[in-house]
Amino acid sequence: MSSRPESPAARSVDRDLRHRPMIGLVLTLGLLALLVVALLGLPREGAALPAVARYAMHVALPRWKITEPVNEVVYGTRGFDTFGETFLLLAAVVSVVVLTRGREGRRGYLGESVAAAKEQAEADPPEPLTPQQREIRRAEETEAPGAGEDRDLPPGPLLTPDLEPVGTPGPEKAETMSIVTRTGIRPAATVLAVAGFYLVAWGYSPGGGFPAGAVMLGVVLLIYAGFGYRRVHRLVRPEIFETLEVVGAFIIILTEVLGLVLRGSFSANWLPLATIESIRSGGILQLFSGGELIEVGTGLTIAVFALLGMAHDWSPDHGKGSEDAG
Repeated sequence: MSSRPESPAARSVDRDLRHRPMIGLVLTLGLLALLVVALLGLPREGAALPAVARYAMHVALPRWKITEPVNEVVYGTRGFDTFGETFLLLAAVVSVVVLTRGREGRRGYLGESVAAAKEQAEADPPEPLTPQQREIRRAEETEAPGAGEDRDLPPGPLLTPDLEPVGTPGPEKAETMSIVTRTGIRPAATVLAVAGFYLVAWGYSPGGGFPAGAVMLGVVLLIYAGFGYRRVHRLVRPEIFETLEVVGAFIIILTEVLGLVLRGSFSANWLPLATIESIRSGGILQLFSGGELIEVGTGLTIAVFALLGMAHDWSPDHGKGSEDAG
């Protein structure tokens, strides 16, 4: 009995499958080599400190009344660099918003594309679709981000996995996670929020507004992932977060510019210094860090939820696609 000859396409697929592990191995070994070289190049404990580190060690305590030289470098000696990095993030957030925002007026981050599609259908009714095209359209709308979300999200019972019978066929319709996950998220979000504010409040410990802003984003995402968009939609809205981001950016700009106006140097301290290892001991360092917490936390939240709510343009040309589908 003669075996059936293997097709060229099958041979090509088999060859690709054999090559992929080798490519992965080469890339992994290359990355490992780079990490080893970087590790061997790290300075040892006896190495001399860089000039900026030595300067920070000398001025942190007498000039800023803080015992943490890292924060002195970030918000003092290299404050202008931190200023630029913060506004690079602002520019990135603006870019994300421009790319993801639909044509309709935004009242929320998720679900507006579905509502806008209904408005578009009422204003400009599409041509009648065949049964096959209607089924395809219905599947696309079901899988779209924010599908089923009402714009104003009226209060009502949440769909949770605990209410669904075991063995229910997909897709999953739950708006929240299980009760075990929701229970665990409550203390985790509280601990994260306290840790984020701690990073900003105590200027004599490593931290600051940038990592604290990322922690605040983690708190919002925990609540969103565990309890659904219904629980955060009244707070996580464009008109609130975009306004707060502008306020944070204004605090940073005012803090730095007043140093130039009052002390003759951009980022110079113009606030009275308090007792060492107290909240106000760092002068403008704490004010800068607080403004950065607002700007970074809101900016990251805007970018993440804008991407989560991104969908296809709500007024596409269905003509060619509908003909192809038929």
